Amino acid sequence: MGAPPPTRAADRALARPRRRPLAALAALAALLAVGGTVAYDLDTPAPRPADAPADEFSAARAYRNVETIAARPHPAGSPANDQVRAHLEGVLRGLGLETTVQDTVAREAGQLSGAAAGSTLARVRNVVARLPGTDPTGKVFLVAHYDSVQSGPGGNDDAAGTSTILEVARALAAGPRPRNDVVFVLTDAEEACLCGASAFAADHPLAADGGVVLNLEARGSTGPVIMFETSRDNAKLVDVFGRAAPHPVGTSFAVEIYRALPNDTDFTAFLDRAGFVGLNSAYIDGGAVYHTPLDTPAAMDRASLQQHGDNALGLAREFGRADLKALDAGHDATYFPVPGGLARYPGWLVLPLAVAALLAVAALGWLARRRGRTTYGRLAAGFALGLAPIVVAPLGAQLLWAGVTAVRPGYAELLDPYRPTWYRLAVVALAAATLFTWYALTRRRVGPAALAIGGLGWLAVLGIVLAVLVPGGAYLTTLPALAGAAAGLTALAVRIDGPWPVLAATLAGAVAVVILLPTVVLLFPALGMAMGGVAALFAVLLGLAALPVVDLLHPEAGGQRGLAAARARRAGALPAVAAGLAAAAFAGVGLAVDRFDAAHPVPTHLMYALDAGTGQARWLSHETDPQPWTGQFVGGAASVADFPGLGDTELRSGPAQAANLPAPKLEVLADTRSSEQRTVRVRVTPQRPVRLLTLHVDGATEVESAVVAGRAIPGGRATGTPWGFGIVFHAPPPEGIEVTLVLAGGSGPAALRAMDASDGLDGVPGIRPRPADVGVVGSHSSEMLAVARTYPL
Repeated sequence: MGAPPPTRAADRALARPRRRPLAALAALAALLAVGGTVAYDLDTPAPRPADAPADEFSAARAYRNVETIAARPHPAGSPANDQVRAHLEGVLRGLGLETTVQDTVAREAGQLSGAAAGSTLARVRNVVARLPGTDPTGKVFLVAHYDSVQSGPGGNDDAAGTSTILEVARALAAGPRPRNDVVFVLTDAEEACLCGASAFAADHPLAADGGVVLNLEARGSTGPVIMFETSRDNAKLVDVFGRAAPHPVGTSFAVEIYRALPNDTDFTAFLDRAGFVGLNSAYIDGGAVYHTPLDTPAAMDRASLQQHGDNALGLAREFGRADLKALDAGHDATYFPVPGGLARYPGWLVLPLAVAALLAVAALGWLARRRGRTTYGRLAAGFALGLAPIVVAPLGAQLLWAGVTAVRPGYAELLDPYRPTWYRLAVVALAAATLFTWYALTRRRVGPAALAIGGLGWLAVLGIVLAVLVPGGAYLTTLPALAGAAAGLTALAVRIDGPWPVLAATLAGAVAVVILLPTVVLLFPALGMAMGGVAALFAVLLGLAALPVVDLLHPEAGGQRGLAAARARRAGALPAVAAGLAAAAFAGVGLAVDRFDAAHPVPTHLMYALDAGTGQARWLSHETDPQPWTGQFVGGAASVADFPGLGDTELRSGPAQAANLPAPKLEVLADTRSSEQRTVRVRVTPQRPVRLLTLHVDGATEVESAVVAGRAIPGGRATGTPWGFGIVFHAPPPEGIEVTLVLAGGSGPAALRAMDASDGLDGVPGIRPRPADVGVVGSHSSEMLAVARTYPL
């Protein structure tokens, strides 16, 4: 075979249209139109009014319940929580549903954070209602928690899920009876320890045979409802979701990532039990209000509530009539949102598609070399250089955010800024600037074809890596690589200066936009601006997939000399300069418009801890770089090992005046010894209204086993810490809790450390009111007032 003809400098591209400006304009307009369609499809539906038909979900009707449920903070065990529970019972009974309250003590699986051994428990009161089916093949469980954190009223988290279930129950009760039983489970103490869901899944008679769980959550105040978690072997569940949910937004990539994270919701408690399958959904944008006093009903986006309800009602009806014995597909599905629905295919196709994409890109490289568009040396250079924007763009995004937080340090305590849109645009513009700069610097020397094929090569390689390590995310790079390779092969088969190469490149770019743009959009609220580099990475991958269209923004490759070459270089730099200026402008606008004020306060964290035995008190804070208000109370980091119930070993600390507050009372009810063990039975009783109670055994004592409020828990022993085995009990009854400890016989004298905690620092000696623009960070320990005492045995 003869050598290929020499490559003309002007032909080092996959497309060289005769009317280049017009082609660039048409291609960009087409991609912008596709992007706009994708963004519109991710938007939430218009909320329906209160007079909507009875068989439909109405956000206005549901919102009435939100206003009642989230009138004030209502953590588990509080009087406000009792009022919310009474409201839920009244609504469900008013619908004619069989309604009961499961009142029990439940234990969270796993160990305490910051303790060597022990357990977290709570007294829970779950509200359970059932709509009997006509010919059940199983049960459908709609689940949401009705408790809130102590630091906020829970207007979104999870009054959204709870009110959605009440409105869905109304719509179902008003229509024909479903085939399968539908059980409405409104759980308690989710914020504390997931204990309500654990109690229901483990002990309630209705949960004995398992079923399909639809868990409804909210982690922000707005945005699309995302189905972000499923049970294993989810292909049939996902198929139902794609067909029955009117607004199906979800990705198999999100499921893979969530499974790898240590995050939990009530859904976790069900998945820990055999026989349960299901879907977990939430809206997550507007995270600045999460767990804060700002999470009020007024902060809720009714359109997000409408989407929650539309999807929940559609799924409840579909699962309500389906054969629930035939939902195990034996494999996971790959799925992602596309305009008009949800694309999905079997998980077993993931690796073959990834291999096909790699082979297709390799074939494109071989044919491009055969057609004289490039050389193997240039292809190697294009692939090697393609790594640069993949690395630099995420790093640049992280540096950008580091600079922003240096100017606005209060962002460090927020899940996301109050108005994050400008910062998100800055990250995307910075990613574009990185890509355009890289392309302008390398295009003339390496050639457009080699760079485009090299970029597709990285997409294909990442597709293989993802197919092996994160199969549900492989579509993100595999499908754009396949589309890009197909477009390139088409371009090489026709005239380089005709319209077909441009059309093929535009179609491939459209595929990349449909697949990757939702990922970029959804990653920002999912991870927050502190991890904006991840969104920048996928934005760059989108740019690499669309490089032939990017190339149209530049003059023809090569062939220029002297002034013409200089003008070409300047023209090629324009996209990079424009994107860079846009990034700077967006970041500047973000700083200008997202200022802390009374409506958007800077978050702060403060606790008060009193040792009632020694009379010593301290201010404590989680803030690593304390805000000015917090800095009045705390200084450097100090050990808090004497307060093991706080779950931390070191916090910012400062001296405080001792308040006249009693520690929990500890009574020894029985103390028996043998040569092998010592059994101690005690009662711990709070002496004031509290949210939680803790009991820790000194670190030198081994606990063989324990019984807490009738619940058996395993023992354990700590090393290297003054306090080891511990119990945290949320929502303790006023009469206290009884604890039996079986201590190892070889243990010496023992000591117990009892602590209780309430919420609110008003009235504590030395407290100073927060200014109007200073708020409370969303934390389970914000405004905590802890009192502890050591009791020798």
